[in-house]
Amino acid sequence: MYSLTVRDHMMIAHSFSSPTFGPAQALHGATYIVDVTFYRAVLDSDDLVVDIGAAADALKQMLGQFTLHNLDDDPALAGHNTTTEYMAGVVFELMAGAIADGRLGDGARGITRLGVTLSESHIAWARFEADL
Repeated sequence: MYSLTVRDHMMIAHSFSSPTFGPAQALHGATYIVDVTFYRAVLDSDDLVVDIGAAADALKQMLGQFTLHNLDDDPALAGHNTTTEYMAGVVFELMAGAIADGRLGDGARGITRLGVTLSESHIAWARFEADL
């Protein structure tokens, strides 16, 4: 299995709505390092997993909708605790949509699996990974 990973980051603000989160129920900020890994068994006709520039551009664009925003104000995220785990799933769905829509090029249609890791710090991260 071949893989390629692109990385970017987003700086967000949010709060949580359950006593489980203790002081994190209050509005606070986080900076996530976001890694998206693309998998495929066979390289495309150009010997690529995915066009790295197209993948990096798509990731930057999708993270731009969250960067320097309060996630509590995003109607698409309403009713959810925007935990690291939850946001890994959100980024996964956005990237899967970009692949399906052809925004990463025709060669990206051969990607069979996608993994998204959000690193909250050097000691904690969350990942969502699934077949496409």
